[in-house]
Amino acid sequence: MTGSADAVPISPRPIRPAPPRSVPDRARTMRRTATGLLIAMACLFALAHAMRGRHPAWEWVLAFSEAAMVGGLADWFAVTALFRRPLGLPIPHTAIIPENKDRIADTMAGFLQSNFLIPQVVARRLKSMNIAAAMGEFLSNPRTGEGRLRDGAADLLGDALESLDPEHLGGMVKHGVRHQLERLDVAPLLGQMLTAAIADRRHLPVMESVMRWAGYTLEANEDILRRIIHDRANTILRWTGLDEKVANAILDGIYKLLAETIVDPDHPLRRKAEEGLETLARDLIHDPAMQARVAALKAEMLASPAIAGWLDAMWERMRTAMLRALRDPDTALRSGLGQAFGEALGELGTALRSDARLQLLINRFARRTLAGMVTRYGAQIVKLVSETVKRWDASTVTLRIESAVGRDLQFIRINGTLVGGTFGLAIHAAGLLA
Repeated sequence: MTGSADAVPISPRPIRPAPPRSVPDRARTMRRTATGLLIAMACLFALAHAMRGRHPAWEWVLAFSEAAMVGGLADWFAVTALFRRPLGLPIPHTAIIPENKDRIADTMAGFLQSNFLIPQVVARRLKSMNIAAAMGEFLSNPRTGEGRLRDGAADLLGDALESLDPEHLGGMVKHGVRHQLERLDVAPLLGQMLTAAIADRRHLPVMESVMRWAGYTLEANEDILRRIIHDRANTILRWTGLDEKVANAILDGIYKLLAETIVDPDHPLRRKAEEGLETLARDLIHDPAMQARVAALKAEMLASPAIAGWLDAMWERMRTAMLRALRDPDTALRSGLGQAFGEALGELGTALRSDARLQLLINRFARRTLAGMVTRYGAQIVKLVSETVKRWDASTVTLRIESAVGRDLQFIRINGTLVGGTFGLAIHAAGLLA
């Protein structure tokens, strides 16, 4: 198993990054040109050697082609030896780059650390740069600054929401909400809210609404109440018809009590209800038994499947609404709120571009921050570069370097052929003069 203690460590496999496409084609064309020139010199040498003695000019042609062929072959060997073994022969000091890949990686890393990733170099380089002014110029341009950042932030958040697993992310959100609700002490909070409502007399409209609702409910179910009273009455009352009078009296009394309670602010029933609310608020804040009952009720509600379904639906609605807001250019993030955010960025850009003191502070902070990052993480950056190059296989390193400088190396072969021929002519001329 991968995570077992006795698992055998697996050595990292060489990395094969995708090689560039356009550069090797140009290098291959130059290689063919240089090789073709070398072959042409060989053919010219054979022709001059065959025509030798028929005319003095052929001696010059022979000297030129011979020296050009030697120069071209020498440069072909030198260029080829950098990247591979010429003709596949195990000649010492050939295939230099593949054989010394790790040493090249360490040298590159050391050069990077010695010449770039040191605080003095970074600070000196940044001293000539006005980072704050450049940032201000970018932010103050609505087409390149604030608009891009606003839309980019919206796109980034939208991509994050779409790329993350909805069920996993939703589970994290629901777990967080449930955890916060479990930690919340509901009883004192409800008691404080109820106490503040009573002190501000905000409970009165609620009480009146409850009384009116009770009156409407009683009126809508009056037939049921009359049937209940009729069924509970004894036989004598039903024979005499008094059960109907009793029902009328009870219903009229309830209607009258509710009407008087609604109209009269000082009605005893209203005062009793307010006393009950005050007692409930006090118990919610100070009574441990009441707090325990509320906590048990909260735990029972949170354990209910109905609450779990409600949380699922709430998260899905929230996620859908956020995605719609992030993707729709007419929503608040890109239009209303987004415009306000963009205007704030534009004002910041204007301030950065025009305030010299602010530029000085930000540039100084940037220099110190980057120099500190180089001090802390420079060794890790260099190590990352070195290990990355070391993990490339030899053919990839060879191909990348050859792709970068191969065209110029083929020019060296061409120049070597032509320069060799020129020196051949010079040597032949010197021999004639001697």
